[in-house]
Amino acid sequence: MFLIRPLALSRLCVKNHGILYTGVRNHWNKDYKPGEFPKSPKQRALAAKKYQLIPEDYEPYANDGNGLGDYPNLPLESGDAKDPFYPWDNPELKRNFNEPLHADADMIGEDRYDVSARHRIPIWLQYVQFFAWMGGAFILYYGAGKMKWFLAAAEKQYPRNGPHYTFEPKEKECNKNTK
Repeated sequence: MFLIRPLALSRLCVKNHGILYTGVRNHWNKDYKPGEFPKSPKQRALAAKKYQLIPEDYEPYANDGNGLGDYPNLPLESGDAKDPFYPWDNPELKRNFNEPLHADADMIGEDRYDVSARHRIPIWLQYVQFFAWMGGAFILYYGAGKMKWFLAAAEKQYPRNGPHYTFEPKEKECNKNTK
């Protein structure tokens, strides 16, 4: 059984060579990374064609050293802001075929942050409320830490150890008080 399993795996790879093709022949590091920042109008037109945009709509990111190169600076629109009734090619992601992704696509998906949302409570007020509650809780915690929050209890009393308390004053203390 131990010798049969590796053979089955090798047969699977030979029959379904798409796994090997994807892993070996698709050089994602050179095929999918953006090219150099376009410096001439001809390079801009070629980059626009590369990303299926018309040259008038193509605007690359600024050449500030972030490594985005000729990637188009698309408008920041989250998945919640897109029309749910439009016949998308991929309705799960609200995308069409060959539509370029935004550089921050991992942040603005439909299940992620909504950049176009308008909150009922402004963000500054949310911060004020948060720090007010946390500050109040800290003050209560710090103030209550100085108080004793346990029940006073005397030593456990057993009959064999003799009386643990008496209602009569000690003789030494009595003698000091009378002098």
